[in-house]
Amino acid sequence: MSTAGVLYVVATPIGNLEDVTLRALRVLAEVDVIAAEDTRRTSILLRHHGIRTRLVSYYDAVERRRTPELVERMRAGGRVALVTDAGTPGIADPGYHLVRGAIEASIPVVPIPGASAVTALVSVAGLPVERFAFEGFLPPRATARAARLRELASERRAMVFLEAGRRLAAFLKDAAAALGDREAVIGRELTKVHEEQLRGRLSELQGRIEAGEPVRGEVTIVVGGADAPEPPASDAVDDAIREGLASGLSVREISTGVATRLGLSRREVYRRALALRS
Repeated sequence: MSTAGVLYVVATPIGNLEDVTLRALRVLAEVDVIAAEDTRRTSILLRHHGIRTRLVSYYDAVERRRTPELVERMRAGGRVALVTDAGTPGIADPGYHLVRGAIEASIPVVPIPGASAVTALVSVAGLPVERFAFEGFLPPRATARAARLRELASERRAMVFLEAGRRLAAFLKDAAAALGDREAVIGRELTKVHEEQLRGRLSELQGRIEAGEPVRGEVTIVVGGADAPEPPASDAVDDAIREGLASGLSVREISTGVATRLGLSRREVYRRALALRS
């Protein structure tokens, strides 16, 4: 390991203590200090693997204040590892300010990849997830949460959300109202003994959650994307183009207007307009 100052961003297990890479264990053992979101949680992992590196707390309320001192330590040649309670730092967890501070100080920032609740659930979702949008935690207040979900109604990629268990039923109800009753999968206790994956339509999942035991902790949810809009009939496109030609509009003006109005490719409308004009 280099003796120059460096920041390692280290992914840690999301539940099962065996889900940590050999590289992560080596880095955690060799750095000078570990900046941890919750030192008590990280201590469990370190003790399990016989690591005795010094810990300092680095959670939401102190990250702005603690960043300068950690950056100065790295300027002086110190090696710092950043970890969160579980998973990868910076993914809906503290980390941005320290990473940004290191970059601005020209300190190398090295990712040590590993466990992530997002990729864990996406990989077993059984939904079209070749492309997906990570939304993380939505606003906890119902009005703001519903507003954000409505903004996502036309998102054609699958969407990944994080939510507190106590708000899960409310989230599912709001999601069904804003997005439609889409397919979804909920992952809770991922990688742990009582791991569970719940699949179904949003309304069905809401009913199951409301009828079951209270959900504790945080959950991950994957919701299917919006269906592709039905292409308009070719007759409708041709009629719109002919109307534009009769009005004296140029082919360029027609292609822009028709494409925008009908949600089509401007290039394809342009080609069709040229053909009809001829």
